[in-house]
Amino acid sequence: MTSKSATHGHTLPPTVVIRRAAEADAPAVARLAALDSARVPRGDLLLALVAGAPWAALSLDDGRAVADPFRPSSEAVDLLRIRAAQLRDEAPAGRRSAVRRVLWLSRASA
Repeated sequence: MTSKSATHGHTLPPTVVIRRAAEADAPAVARLAALDSARVPRGDLLLALVAGAPWAALSLDDGRAVADPFRPSSEAVDLLRIRAAQLRDEAPAGRRSAVRRVLWLSRASA
């Protein structure tokens, strides 16, 4: 069941979760990329789950998104971009650099 906004015509189901992707989400992100005929996004990812199902993923590193083309996923991608912008605004520049260094080091040692 979907709900529509009286003013904007949004059609996403009421349960939408935007969260950081974990290692366990790798198969779901790979499936989204395959459905979207795109490469798997790299780096730190946000994932949009609609009614518990993965609809889209967005790389916080380069902004590339993949989404399920068989669902109305453009609004989910919009929500991912909004959340990514919020995260960029929340993190001070020095902290972002430190986080990138830690992530790079942890990936290099893996």
